[in-house]
Amino acid sequence: SFGGGSGMVLLDMAVRIYPQLRVFYLDTDLLFPETYALRDEVARRYGVSPVAFKSRLTLAEQAAQYGDALWSRDPDLCCEIRKVEPNRRALEGERAWISGIRRDQASTRRDVQVVSWDTQFNLVKLAPLATWGETQILDYIREHGVPYNPLYDQGYLSIGCIHCTRVVKPGEDPRAGRWAG
Repeated sequence: SFGGGSGMVLLDMAVRIYPQLRVFYLDTDLLFPETYALRDEVARRYGVSPVAFKSRLTLAEQAAQYGDALWSRDPDLCCEIRKVEPNRRALEGERAWISGIRRDQASTRRDVQVVSWDTQFNLVKLAPLATWGETQILDYIREHGVPYNPLYDQGYLSIGCIHCTRVVKPGEDPRAGRWAG
């Protein structure tokens, strides 16, 4: 996703094992400039060509069909259009995918399994870092010099789209900064 440290750790590990790895990301057209810059740095550093999967609707088409600022009125629909549907296309024909989700990221992820069947996309989902904590992620990043999104250092602990991401306040759940408002 070029947003979280977990994804970057996975990418670093996976490219060491299989340099021809297919890397895709969901380009909502609403990502931070820092996210696009990290994507470019990853391409240079690892020699991969991240493939963008975008919504079938431009932002203008989405606004014409659903009204301006859909993310503020119906974030679930906005995410369906800009993230879920493109993710479905990205995974079409695949047998498995690797995700950076971890149990410590949110209460909704406490039961994440390392290997599971993804009923939403009908394939095997691997979450090899499911049992890792934030400290392990940061230690790996430092030890291996893995690039990461500089917004993290500014308090954005879970980075998504510009309009739906805010700085996480001390003591908040790390994903509290997503879908702000």
